[in-house]
Amino acid sequence: MAEPEEPQQATARLDSIRRDLAVLCRRSRARVLGWPCDWRPRAVVDPRDPDQQVFTEVGAWEFIAELLESGNEIQEIELDNPRGKTGYVILASGGAQRLDIYIKLQLGNGAVIGRSFHYSEKGQRQ
Repeated sequence: MAEPEEPQQATARLDSIRRDLAVLCRRSRARVLGWPCDWRPRAVVDPRDPDQQVFTEVGAWEFIAELLESGNEIQEIELDNPRGKTGYVILASGGAQRLDIYIKLQLGNGAVIGRSFHYSEKGQRQ
């Protein structure tokens, strides 16, 4: 049985994963959508945009890279499909009076796999 990770080891590992994900998000040829996926950036308002425009596909990937590079929290989860694979969840503020943005990614072989990008269904950030 594997030894449990010390908190410092877990933090260092997630920091390394965060860097890898950010680099891949910035590379257009390394970004793919997985299956199943719920990828709807054109239905989400970009909270950085003063004109409240929705995300473009490229803009969504840039937003994710910025979140990762700024140290936004990521949560490691076990995916249901494909069963047993690891995914990474990011919850980002959707801006004033908007739900959080739910983002789920997976690391592939030299690629970042987009699994989810939509408003969170778990409620609004206060």
